[in-house]
Amino acid sequence: MSTLTVKPKPRAAGKRAARKPGGDPVATAKQRRRNAGLGLLAWVVGILFALPLLWMALTSFHSESDAATNPPSLAAPLTLDGYRTFFGAGGGPTPWYALANSLTASLVSTALVLVLALPAAYALSIRRVRKWTDVLFFFLSTKMLPVVAGILPIYLFAKNTGFLDNIWLLVILYTSMNLPIAVWMCQSFLAEVPVALIEAARIDGARLPQILLRVIAPVAAPGIAATALICFIFSWNELLFARVLTGVVAQTAPVFLTGFITSQGLFLAQVCAASLVISLPVLAAGFAAQDKLVQGLSLGAVK
Repeated sequence: MSTLTVKPKPRAAGKRAARKPGGDPVATAKQRRRNAGLGLLAWVVGILFALPLLWMALTSFHSESDAATNPPSLAAPLTLDGYRTFFGAGGGPTPWYALANSLTASLVSTALVLVLALPAAYALSIRRVRKWTDVLFFFLSTKMLPVVAGILPIYLFAKNTGFLDNIWLLVILYTSMNLPIAVWMCQSFLAEVPVALIEAARIDGARLPQILLRVIAPVAAPGIAATALICFIFSWNELLFARVLTGVVAQTAPVFLTGFITSQGLFLAQVCAASLVISLPVLAAGFAAQDKLVQGLSLGAVK
């Protein structure tokens, strides 16, 4: 007996080949052009944002006469005179004490903010208290009062209690200033922590401090890092409280920077050099924690 063999039809094979993903060369070319256009736009936006910082860095290496020219000269000779003046090479004040004050106030206040914000966020996200939305609104309402509106009573309080020109007063103010933001951020981050992990820790006999440190903190580490970085940046860049409430002993880096604007005029090269040096700690912290910052700010954005 002869065996019949059935050959597959070419049309069916053609249909199966047409169903494969990415088979349309026109659509693929359009997608590639779209991705290339978005990438080019991202580069242009990034360069526009970085251009002022790059211009400040270039101006800091010019002399005062070259920095004051209009239009500025890109081919001007480079010098380190602005940095020498900033670091007190000519017999002027040195910035080390102001930088140490800023570092102390920023780090201590950020640590206190995290210690206070994590239990509050835990109570507002996982073990929710009654009317927790009203509590969140109360935290947000504390940011509605302009800082300049409360500077006078704070100054009178500091004067009567002997806290003027005291770095610990800035620590307290920076903590209270950043605490509402930290509670809001940590509440949204802790809401994404799986409840099953917390219940398992409770069954094993873990108490609240152990749950916060050993269960919640590792899971929400990107969000906590993002919160800490934002609080550190806000504390480092704060000027109004430091300008009004400090003098010499508790002077911070932004206050020291304003000393380059004198009645004799604006020394542009020196100001650019000082601004670049004072910005380096924030830039270094942001660069070191950029992966955690991106993960933390995008935590919970996509289910």
